[in-house]
Amino acid sequence: MKRLVPACAALLLAGCMGLAVQVGDPHRGGGPDSPLPESEAPKAPASKAPAAEDKEQAAIASVLEKVERERATYRIGAADLLEVTIYQEKDLDRKVRVSPDGVITLPLAGAVKVAGLGVAEAERAITERLRKYLISPTVSVFITEYGNKQVYVLGEVSKPGSYPLPTEARLSVIEAITLAGGFTQYAAADRTRVIRKTNGEPKTIMIEVSAVTKRGDKSKDIPLEPNDVVFVPESFF
Repeated sequence: MKRLVPACAALLLAGCMGLAVQVGDPHRGGGPDSPLPESEAPKAPASKAPAAEDKEQAAIASVLEKVERERATYRIGAADLLEVTIYQEKDLDRKVRVSPDGVITLPLAGAVKVAGLGVAEAERAITERLRKYLISPTVSVFITEYGNKQVYVLGEVSKPGSYPLPTEARLSVIEAITLAGGFTQYAAADRTRVIRKTNGEPKTIMIEVSAVTKRGDKSKDIPLEPNDVVFVPESFF
């Protein structure tokens, strides 16, 4: 008790003389208003958006790669439209549609059965026919239109995969998602997009699903075209 008296007296004396008395943690330095050391200062949470965007772009790239692989293993069928070119033989180039019995007819080569063949196999079959008339012919086959028209619904839907386009009516984005079993619980529905190739270049069309389903704006539910990819990304949260 006796030791406290001198200390209290000193504090009172300092107050009377207008001196500032600073009380703080001697180990941390400074008083209560001093800034915290950088290591102890509260930090703002890092934004998740860039990482989430990167993840979404990677998912889109993976989806498009899957679609291209599926097309690469596609077997030619009836009603497919093929573009056949022969290197340095422009007069022999043709666009031909596969007949119901799976045959195309070309100059010099005649009738060639291509249904059930992959593109490379069709090129070899045509090449063999042309060898009778040309020296080392180089044949290229490109499918410009699929007779069995289809679209792909991928990402956060219950049954991702390819679906045929009906011939009697147009298929909208929402209808295609319904065919694929609807959204999963992890879907970011309003970031749904349609990826469509135009002149060989992919074009992305964003679809605001809630505008259709909650506000009844049918103009947002666009009709799909052959080979469109409907992609539903995963929610960021």
